[in-house]
Amino acid sequence: MEVPYELTGRIRQKQRTRDALVGAARSLLESGSTPTVEQAADAAGISRTTAYRYFPNQRELLLAAIPAIDRPSLLEQDAPDDVHARLDLVMAEQTEILRKWEPQLRAALRLSLDQEPQTPRDGRPVLRQGRAIAWIEDALAPLAESHPHIDRRRLAVAIRAGSGIEAWVWMVDIASVSRTEAAALMRESAQALLAAALTRSGDRSG
Repeated sequence: MEVPYELTGRIRQKQRTRDALVGAARSLLESGSTPTVEQAADAAGISRTTAYRYFPNQRELLLAAIPAIDRPSLLEQDAPDDVHARLDLVMAEQTEILRKWEPQLRAALRLSLDQEPQTPRDGRPVLRQGRAIAWIEDALAPLAESHPHIDRRRLAVAIRAGSGIEAWVWMVDIASVSRTEAAALMRESAQALLAAALTRSGDRSG
């Protein structure tokens, strides 16, 4: 079995080199460009030959530049029990993630749209599936007792559909709303979907 270049000899130095390339790629993304391996190498002051040992193509470089936000929850331990307040806290944090990582997430979206039908070589989906849905489901957890008839997974998917990078790009680029307004619309939409689900559940139980 072939051992990856980065895991043989001088591992710490190689990690620093990799970090420098990823950092350069993120900086270039923030400036509005979609960097090639060569451009990231030049920006990091690393030879192109060396850069290709870490990232054999642009796709692999951009995958590495996409943030990995592996938090199981966006809520603090002292989060409120009220489902509306919990959802608003999660949506506020989620839209802040969109603001902070917008260039990288746009790159992830482009890669996802260009993706071949087969799974990427390293097995990672470009847009990491299910993470935001899990955050929203966590916000909706009190519904398990107060409104057990509501399908929380289905509701979380509906909320996620209007609060991810895809919706953000549409609002900012196509609808021409400001980023502040886009964040507000996402939070309002999430609350509207929650309210509609609660109303339907009330009608059913009645």
